[in-house]
Amino acid sequence: MERLRLLIEKQVLGVSGVALGNIDFSHPAGDPGLYGPDSVVWQVHGDFTSMMCGGISALLLQMLHPSALAGVWDHSNFREDMLGRLRRTAQFISGTSFGPHEAAWGLIEKVKGIHERVSGVDSRGVPYRASDPALLTWVHVAEAHSFLCAHLRWCNPALGAGEQDRYYREAARVAEALGAADIPDNRRDVALYLQKMRPALRCDERTREVTRLLLNASLPGGLAGPMGRLMMRAGIDLLPDWARGQMQLAGTPGGPWLIDPPVRLLAWVLRWAVRNGARHRAMARVGLTS
Repeated sequence: MERLRLLIEKQVLGVSGVALGNIDFSHPAGDPGLYGPDSVVWQVHGDFTSMMCGGISALLLQMLHPSALAGVWDHSNFREDMLGRLRRTAQFISGTSFGPHEAAWGLIEKVKGIHERVSGVDSRGVPYRASDPALLTWVHVAEAHSFLCAHLRWCNPALGAGEQDRYYREAARVAEALGAADIPDNRRDVALYLQKMRPALRCDERTREVTRLLLNASLPGGLAGPMGRLMMRAGIDLLPDWARGQMQLAGTPGGPWLIDPPVRLLAWVLRWAVRNGARHRAMARVGLTS
């Protein structure tokens, strides 16, 4: 069993931000990072399965914004290296959530520098800048909302309303540091914001191409393939009905009755197998066990 566990852990960490290996989550001892073990961010971002499903859903939702899509389309090598892009995104999330202070702020400054160089004209002919505060807010809200929805559905449906609002407040810190403005930071304001943004969202040939490449991305390792396909399906199912309809993506026949049991089973297996992820190392760093 230990050999199987190590095999599963290796393949899981291989698609995570930990795989890049340039953040030391274990040192310096006692450093709580930006949040610390008492935060809701550590709860929500600490479950690999729900974060992967939520991350896929977030990417699909983000790409409905023409300017967010244009930044990826014009300035990313996602066509040749979708897995690399996913790993870099995962590293930013895990590093700012669980990394020590210096590493977390280093990632934020690095991304801010990249954003300053990303600009152009989107498919509507509208100029865009990746550093635009309103665009940063859209990317953040789509992400935080998707992560929380995935956590509630597949990890901890008992997370209280107050803790959910606290999660949005905590998660907004990184968005603010990146330059986002007027960030909704509670459940009510996030719901209103998503409805307000709907008229600005589009699904065109670019959106469909990025969606196709994401959903067909091959993950390394024999176990990762079936795991990835299930998470992709779950990420689609997690989208708001209006977003899934706009993208012409079919929901899972049978809905939660069909998709939720295998996702929960996968989550149970991965929690058993993965014992050296970013959260585990961060907990050890502050003198706790997970």
